[in-house]
Amino acid sequence: MTDTHTSPAPKRSAVRALLRLWPYVRPVRTRWGGAAIVAIVASCLSLLFPLVLKWMVDGPIADGDPGGVWLGAGMLLGLGIVEALLFGLRRWMIARPLASVEAQLRADLYRHVQRLPVAFHDKWASGQLLSRSTTDLMLIRMFLAFPLTFLIVNGTTILLGFVILLMQEWSLGLVLMLPVIPLVALCALFEVKYALVSRKAQDQVGDLTTVVEESVLGIRIIKGFGRHRAQATAFRELSLRLRGTELHKARLLAGVLGLMTLVPELAIGAALVLGTVQVADGGLSAGTLVAFLSTALALRWPVESLGFLLAMSQEAATATDRFFEVMDVAEEVEGEAEAGVQEAGGGGLRFEGVEFRYPDAPADSVPLLDGIDLHIRPGETLALVGATGSGKTTLTALVPRLHEVTGGRITLDGQDIAAMPREELRTLVSVAFEEPTLFSTSVGENVLMGAGGAAAGDDELRRALGIAQADFVHHLPEGAATQVGEQGLSLSGGQRQRLALARAVVGSPRFLVLDDPLSALDVHTEALVEAALRRVLDDTTALVVAHRPSTVMLADRVALLSGGRVAAVGTHHELLRDNAEYAWLMSGAEPGAEPGGPSGAGPSGAEAAGKSLHERADA
Repeated sequence: MTDTHTSPAPKRSAVRALLRLWPYVRPVRTRWGGAAIVAIVASCLSLLFPLVLKWMVDGPIADGDPGGVWLGAGMLLGLGIVEALLFGLRRWMIARPLASVEAQLRADLYRHVQRLPVAFHDKWASGQLLSRSTTDLMLIRMFLAFPLTFLIVNGTTILLGFVILLMQEWSLGLVLMLPVIPLVALCALFEVKYALVSRKAQDQVGDLTTVVEESVLGIRIIKGFGRHRAQATAFRELSLRLRGTELHKARLLAGVLGLMTLVPELAIGAALVLGTVQVADGGLSAGTLVAFLSTALALRWPVESLGFLLAMSQEAATATDRFFEVMDVAEEVEGEAEAGVQEAGGGGLRFEGVEFRYPDAPADSVPLLDGIDLHIRPGETLALVGATGSGKTTLTALVPRLHEVTGGRITLDGQDIAAMPREELRTLVSVAFEEPTLFSTSVGENVLMGAGGAAAGDDELRRALGIAQADFVHHLPEGAATQVGEQGLSLSGGQRQRLALARAVVGSPRFLVLDDPLSALDVHTEALVEAALRRVLDDTTALVVAHRPSTVMLADRVALLSGGRVAAVGTHHELLRDNAEYAWLMSGAEPGAEPGGPSGAGPSGAEAAGKSLHERADA
């Protein structure tokens, strides 16, 4: 699977990446800092154990004092209980604030994704966005709860521990400090390699999530075409690729943990030999050697855990990078002019020299739409007709600013839509797309979503369902309160399309944009919907993409779009009579046939098609 948005992890500082989380951590910094202090105190208590042991060996044990031994044992037990209680307190202090941080990150990501332009969603796989809002945010929360805290805690413990070691016996302390330089170099090398593999693994998780989501949403297609084995193979390949990457991560982590365990152990062994020699020579007490070795052993976990903590930190840094990759994408730009201010240009919906090319298209490429000039007068319905790929759907998407024009402008009642706040624009313009999308809520909630900020209740809902001939809703188990399920797949294509049309008209919009809204309806239902829709179109300004003559007949005028340009504008009868391409499109000629080609038999073919359509229209 190819991802246009992912690339090998750039050379970046993990610290710099993680510092970007500070605005989210700042509100809970007091409680997080308090939990870190509690953890430091608990960890440093472990360094008192060797001092108690030194006192016991050189005192009560050497003097044969059982009471002193029991006292020392009680002190060790008390220190252990206090340490356990402090670590439990740290966990309690940090759980709630970090859950709040994760919730805020997820809420900001969701809000931001909703405000990103459609062009962004056209390029990004939904699985990548899902993995960023789930797995990546969980990694960030885990980092704040454990690795970040214990990097500080263990660093403080190691520093204090080495001070104690040098105070106990400086020569043996220097022996234990010898591995510091190679361990620092090892950690730096590990950090670079692990960052690359971590990024690769988290991108592959996004790819795998995409495949799972597509398989679930497209289960009918997969079963209908018997493609379950092919999908299973694709999933297995991605799973094996992710497994290989995870094993690579495991090998890197195993290598660094092994070395970070071996090198300190060798140093402790060398210190043990030298200390034993010094005790034998009388230069060092047995209690001091026991305390020294106990302190060194107490520092084993803080040192050995550095590799594991660094690995988790790298994964969190990668997750943070992936989170901000989305957050750094610019949101849709709002208009700057004051709402309600009208400009010259006349009422209705007007396209003035509109040009459009996709944002990632080369600057010198041919525009998808070029020099579109159309004027839909107030209360008029204009049908937009054209061959597949002529730009009809793209043109309709420009009206609610799902895409931004790259040249020219579009006005509603004389006001440039680029200067209007999107919220205001989308209360004026209502849309229904050819592919209806329903959400996992009730039928009524799906329809009333189209009311926008307007007050709409049961009366408006019944009116909209009546216009869309969606009376089947009343026969559902719970009527309009029936849950439609994910993507509305519990309904037929025609039912989903009628609900989408009801959603478009429920708010009685001033401007209506319909992209072939009746394509999934049977002939009889289509006729009933058209009859009801005519009454709605009398009170609104509408742009309707049409592929069938029956839909075209709803319009006052027709615009023919060809090659990204307006080739002709007129009434249905005028274009049938004067434009061969329009007559050919309306004739339902065989796919691949060209106007004036063999199927059309030259001008006479277009004339015959036009005559036939005239007769049907007159009838």
